[in-house]
Amino acid sequence: MLNKTIAAMLNDQINKELYSAYLYLDIANYYAEEGLDGFAHWYEVQAQEERDHAFMFRRYLLNNGETVTFDAIQKPDKTYPNHLSPLVTGFDHEQYVTSLITEIYHKAFEQKDYRTMQFLDWFIKEQAEEETNADDMVKKFKLYGSDAKGLYALNQELAARVYTPSATGPAM
Repeated sequence: MLNKTIAAMLNDQINKELYSAYLYLDIANYYAEEGLDGFAHWYEVQAQEERDHAFMFRRYLLNNGETVTFDAIQKPDKTYPNHLSPLVTGFDHEQYVTSLITEIYHKAFEQKDYRTMQFLDWFIKEQAEEETNADDMVKKFKLYGSDAKGLYALNQELAARVYTPSATGPAM
């Protein structure tokens, strides 16, 4: 049985991951409206990954005899004054999610909950990848985004992203 505090934190993380999916769909909507379908597609795939993460946390709680409860998912309240702004929002959000997972990991460590720590190891690695990808997008946009040909090429690159459900998710 999981420590009640850790179970509550994991349950809350489900809702945070679902919010992440909402946020990324909101960003996808912005880019679609701006005619940058590759950027929109990249964030649609990102939203699918965040949804998958929520499902992983849900399954972990259920497999450990915990009840899963859902809270209302907050509406994204971001506005994007330019094409770079959503990318920065995405990067900042990934750093925030990393801090949440780190906090849960720290609590699991304090409680000597090695099973949850092992489960979270995958997310720690995933967040490192997520932050790197988000930071790379910001950097690339700063390099190429002000040039029409560069923006076109970057849009094409992002359109090529393929959604692949994680086959190597955490052990549950």
